[in-house]
Amino acid sequence: MSSPESTGSSQDDAAQRPVDGFAAHLAEVSGAPVDEPLLLRALTHRSYAYENGGLPNNERLEFLGDSVLGLVVTDTLYAAHPDLPEGQLAKLRAAVVNMRALAEVARTLGLGEHLLLGRGEESTGGRDKASILADTMEAVIGTVYLSAGMPAAAALVHHLLDPLMAQSATMGAGLDWKTSLQELAAASSAGVPEYRVNEEGPDHQKTFHAEAVVGEQVLGSGSGRSKKEAEQRAAEVAWRALTAAAAAADGDGLVAHTQTRADGHPAPALAALADEDEADAADLPAGSPS
Repeated sequence: MSSPESTGSSQDDAAQRPVDGFAAHLAEVSGAPVDEPLLLRALTHRSYAYENGGLPNNERLEFLGDSVLGLVVTDTLYAAHPDLPEGQLAKLRAAVVNMRALAEVARTLGLGEHLLLGRGEESTGGRDKASILADTMEAVIGTVYLSAGMPAAAALVHHLLDPLMAQSATMGAGLDWKTSLQELAAASSAGVPEYRVNEEGPDHQKTFHAEAVVGEQVLGSGSGRSKKEAEQRAAEVAWRALTAAAAAADGDGLVAHTQTRADGHPAPALAALADEDEADAADLPAGSPS
């Protein structure tokens, strides 16, 4: 599928970050060849374009890819959940089509190493910035669509997001890890989750570390470029810990294995999980609940 968006040698100076290997991987996943000059444009952030004489950037491709992504995900969820009402389908879609989720799948592709960034974004950690990765992921989806049509774009989206779509159906009404952890902790009488957050690094490149605390026990920890991202990752670890406790229960259910005892200490199943996760969290500096 040819595209008027294709650009020839105007960005050949970007060959310092060749895209042929990345294009080959996308072709393998999507089942169709990818227009390499167009892919180079998809990887061109506006900061790089501005610093290099106003080159075409990836914003138009991002706009297109956002629509393609939304259609593929919506169609998949509609078919997979025939009994869900519109409101719940919208929540499931929002759990998949969001900046954090797209940035995570972009990282699995190693997308950051292929980005063309201006000096300012380069110096402030732009290669791992969630907003840039998510926008570029949409631009790459748009590129595959223009290169080979909807079947190839859909194949790429399914490859990247099918696991997350399946997972989103198990996460509860809130469809984010913090809300899901809160629901699970309430159902198990384990206590209200709290988050201890610390930060390190200069103002322009901070890293945040979070601990998810349930029943006075650290059940999960995580790091990210923002406080919200770190808390979500910590909540995910804690949610999985409590879910594992449910799976390991001997028939009495999660409540009996996660309730606090009359003396105020966690029940053995919760305490055992906490002991395992405390070892992982031992390297984090002490902080205050957020």
